[in-house]
Amino acid sequence: MINNKHVEHYINLYRNGKIKLNKERVMLIEYLERDVLSRTDIYFDNKMIDDCINFGEKWYFPLQDFQKFLIAFIFLFFKKTDRVFYRKFLWMLGRGGGKNGLFSVVAHFLISELHGIPEYNISVVANSEDQAKTSPDEIKKTVRRHSVLQKAFKAWESKTTCIRTQSEIRYRTSNGETKDGLRDGAVGFDECHQYESNKDVRVHISGLGKKKNPREFYFGTDGYVREGFLDKMKEKALKVLRGETRANALFPFICKLDSADEVDDPTMWEKAQPMFCEPRSEYAEELFYTVNEEYLDMADDPSNREEFMTKRMNWPEVDLEKSVAPWEEIWSTGYTTAPNAQEQILRKVPDTLHRTCVGGLDYARIKDFASVGLLFKVNDDYVWKTHSFVRREFIKKVKLNVPIYEWEEQGLLTVVDGPVIDIQHIVDWFVAMREKYGLNTIVGDTFRLDLVKPALEAEGFELEFIRNPRAIHSLLAPKVETAFAKRNIIYGDNPLMRWFTNNVLVKTKPDGNKEYLKKDELRRKTDGFQAFIHALFKADEILIDEEEFFLDEIDF
Repeated sequence: MINNKHVEHYINLYRNGKIKLNKERVMLIEYLERDVLSRTDIYFDNKMIDDCINFGEKWYFPLQDFQKFLIAFIFLFFKKTDRVFYRKFLWMLGRGGGKNGLFSVVAHFLISELHGIPEYNISVVANSEDQAKTSPDEIKKTVRRHSVLQKAFKAWESKTTCIRTQSEIRYRTSNGETKDGLRDGAVGFDECHQYESNKDVRVHISGLGKKKNPREFYFGTDGYVREGFLDKMKEKALKVLRGETRANALFPFICKLDSADEVDDPTMWEKAQPMFCEPRSEYAEELFYTVNEEYLDMADDPSNREEFMTKRMNWPEVDLEKSVAPWEEIWSTGYTTAPNAQEQILRKVPDTLHRTCVGGLDYARIKDFASVGLLFKVNDDYVWKTHSFVRREFIKKVKLNVPIYEWEEQGLLTVVDGPVIDIQHIVDWFVAMREKYGLNTIVGDTFRLDLVKPALEAEGFELEFIRNPRAIHSLLAPKVETAFAKRNIIYGDNPLMRWFTNNVLVKTKPDGNKEYLKKDELRRKTDGFQAFIHALFKADEILIDEEEFFLDEIDF
């Protein structure tokens, strides 16, 4: 067994009932004791850990127990090589939890002579310049406040440099197109929930490894982007905690509520906000007062709940006035378990071979995406089998920040060449599906009627056209909401379709009718969902339960 006093102290606080932990942190302790602390080939550099803690408390602020616990694992090394055990760190805490402050302490220490690695440069990356500057500005101001630090560091406007090690910290925006060739020792990604893919992350970390002991820090609250970079990180974190991947793939410190109902019990807030553990610091008391005021204000203005739950409690919720369904319900189209469940269980997709179905088509924007699909009804469930086509030139020009080529490998879409998406791709797909399923009717809108109608009718399909697609949205909205709520919609394990659905903006008009629009006209595509809606419009008319149909035909 290896040990460190700060790690032991934090674990004992939990074991003795002094602090409340959410299930991910309980799993973290269990995983550490099972897969890490029990090893004999690694060691804590206790001197460097204490040096970092003392550095932070001398020049910044008193560190909390959980912050000392986190620092300890930054300086966990292999015995043989003195290389870091953990390269990647994920810190997720409710807003106000001191993530940036802690990273400022760590980053400042890592560029210092106390860490001792020459030219151990650090980049702090965020989507906006203001956000990226948070820690570099804090370090710069700290140096400028203390004459002693000014003897060891030079604080420029754009960077702070350690005189002896020539290590520097600077900020960068997440646009990675001009960031090749960096020679960083560490990179910090602030508010990483905003990244829709790992494209920019890959560029920023591509320069790591040229300096000893490279590290990646990902920190922030949860956010509103689903199926994005952070969700993938959380999936990886659960695999680490369950022992399903190598033990040092990631150090995940995730603080959140265990259920939405816990928001009504302020004693549970420390699950999402470890600053609230007793005894509270002066800073924590002020923060608790502010958070409590925001909670009480929700009684008068419930529209603040989505932001409060997502940012303060790390429990993402969606405003159903703006979204088709909560993420848990969208997730349930492919899984029987919640998005953050300890074990993910795929939902069984009913056998639809030779069953009657209705086709759905969205072919409005032939220069970017087009989607097709088949809708089946099995008992009370709507089963949607879909495919999409996307122009290669479009995805080169427009930054979608989703794994298009990964989805292509999974067979969920096809990337096509040419100035437009040729109607023949659509026709060929439906013809191939007719070989396996009872497909005769296809439903779409009239926008490309001149292209669609002759091509599909020439293959013997019956076309149903919706002259005003937005008019059917208000008719279908209650059915859609009910079907999602009852888990009656099945996509299978289809991240592309979940992305389409989560991109839909539900707009309530003054007359109370609803329309399904896009949350972002250019980058948040909804084609697959619109094709689903087109098919659903005719589903109950065409998809008669086969047993009931046969019984109806028998002359008793």
